[in-house]
Amino acid sequence: MIKQTCPLLLGSASPRRSEILSSLGLPFVVLPSPIVEDVEPGERPLAYLERIALAKLRAVWSRLEREGPPPGAPGGVAAVLVADTIVVVEESIVGKPVDIADARATLARLVGRRHTVFTRYLVGRPARGSDGTTDIFAARTVQTFVKLRNATPAEVSAYADTGEGLDKAGAYAAQGIGAFLVEGVEGSYSNVVGLPACELITDLRQSGLLDVFPGAAVEL
Repeated sequence: MIKQTCPLLLGSASPRRSEILSSLGLPFVVLPSPIVEDVEPGERPLAYLERIALAKLRAVWSRLEREGPPPGAPGGVAAVLVADTIVVVEESIVGKPVDIADARATLARLVGRRHTVFTRYLVGRPARGSDGTTDIFAARTVQTFVKLRNATPAEVSAYADTGEGLDKAGAYAAQGIGAFLVEGVEGSYSNVVGLPACELITDLRQSGLLDVFPGAAVEL
């Protein structure tokens, strides 16, 4: 059960995911464990998400077992939460830009059309034993459609130059300056930011990790 002395562990260095959990009032600590996130030849977007999310969960749990829980979890952690978010156009994953020029090219591909944002999250921990099995309390892939308006090349270039999208899939931040490009969102907005809040709370409740919400575990 998630509580102040036994919080959720967020296995991600993403400040957006931390902000979403903080806005929900959930007690959590952060312990990321980076992995190689390259797309394998011929790998489909949803298969990629499933593989990467599971790899993140195992990597974070391994680090937790080696180092112990970070400060703020005197009673250990209730479970590990990991997530990965991708932007998809025509069944192709649009990754994070490598530089400003790549950000411009990425945005030029997205403006004036609709694309899909997928986030897959897992809540769980590897099972005891050496067979590599995993106890998953919650697993879900959430889909949101986003339409970027038909911005001018000058607008695209000026936004790319801000650098805001350099660490973000699709090269834009819907919660930041990039909001001026977002014409419409169909589905979970927080999913576009990096973590679908409604679905996550539902799954935490159903898995027994949260008793009531809002409730005793919430700190506001």
